Amino acid sequence: MKRILINNNRSIALLKAVALSTFLVTSSVSLSGCGYNKLQEQDVEIESKWSEVVSQYQRRADLVPNLVAVTKKYATHEEEVLTQVTQARSQVGGMKVTPEVLNDPEAMKKYQEAQAQMTSALSRLMAVSENYPDLKADEVFMKLQDELAGTENRIAVARGRYIETVGDYNKTVRKFPTNITAKAFGMDTKANFSVDNEASISSPPKVDFGDGTGDNTGNK
Repeated sequence: MKRILINNNRSIALLKAVALSTFLVTSSVSLSGCGYNKLQEQDVEIESKWSEVVSQYQRRADLVPNLVAVTKKYATHEEEVLTQVTQARSQVGGMKVTPEVLNDPEAMKKYQEAQAQMTSALSRLMAVSENYPDLKADEVFMKLQDELAGTENRIAVARGRYIETVGDYNKTVRKFPTNITAKAFGMDTKANFSVDNEASISSPPKVDFGDGTGDNTGNK
């Protein structure tokens, strides 16, 4: 009698194990078939691309203090432009750039506007440098402007990759039947950069230094 009970218990345990394995396999296939795995993979890829965007923008911001310092040595009367650059950097530095920004269109818009102001301020600074030959000839300034041009190129590439990745994810979220899965798991579309001209994401903004160096810095 005891042996029969032991055998029954073993059989029940075996059946439970088989049932659990079947459930796990079925769940895995079901989740894969409904697009859950694809959504997760795309979400991870977006965070990776976003990190690269933030990294390149930070690289640009890190150049600002030295650019301002060397410009002050020669362009002492350009206080307004230098102040604009410094303020733009301060505004960018004070913004949160965590992955949560990707789920907040308003926060993404503010981040993009702040970076656009930084771009505009740096463009004015470069334009001012044209009036100071000694500044343009300064070795430190030449190195910094070269680094800036290369960084602008990397920013354009990183932004383009992010825009494309988010675009693919948003299509998956909206497309049937993965839209059902996305809704079930609370996955919504991600905030993206707005691009006035689609061609602008495939070519970096040019930084014109007046001496031809801006055309060859993209590969640095």
